[in-house]
Amino acid sequence: MYQLSKSIWFPSHDESDKDGLIAIGGDLSVERLLHAYRSGIFPWFNDGQPLLWWSPDPRMILFPKNFKVSKSLKKTIFNKKFSITYNKSFEEVINCCSKIKREGQQGTWITKNMITAYRQLHKKGYAKSIEVWLGDQLVGGLYGIDLKEKNIFCGESMFSKKNDASKIAFYYLVKKIQAKNYKLIDCQMYTSHLESLGAQEIPRNEFLKYLK
Repeated sequence: MYQLSKSIWFPSHDESDKDGLIAIGGDLSVERLLHAYRSGIFPWFNDGQPLLWWSPDPRMILFPKNFKVSKSLKKTIFNKKFSITYNKSFEEVINCCSKIKREGQQGTWITKNMITAYRQLHKKGYAKSIEVWLGDQLVGGLYGIDLKEKNIFCGESMFSKKNDASKIAFYYLVKKIQAKNYKLIDCQMYTSHLESLGAQEIPRNEFLKYLK
């Protein structure tokens, strides 16, 4: 396993282990994070662990045309009960994502250092958020990295305090990137929830082709 130094560099994807772990260490500088995402690599680690960098095979992605909208979600969107904003409350969204309890997970991988790093990415225009509001209360949202030059959005995390609130955020993300002819949303790792929304696993080599 490669131990990263100060230089902005990652090993070949073929050097990752069976779970997709490709390197350890380094830092969360804007330059390294952007290099990682543009190379198909992302950080994922818990408090007390070193920085862990991943390139799983297969890769979970969503082609926008395959997004599944259930009848109940269509009804919720049609009723316009919730309002949507873009990049209005990035910090609040990432903080909410870090506090949501998730099945099978102890603690959060969205550590204080991660929040600080992604706030910097947001200030530089790379990290984006979508907010879902019920009145003046933030009830759902998501954030991720927008690789505009590659027409790919890298989804990081989402949260929901009301039924379907995170799905609504995802719906508007898909709608927004479709209008800009984006190729796909990188969902990184498999979950049954993402699969229910239309995401699928593809071979890593196929995913990397979309980044080139």
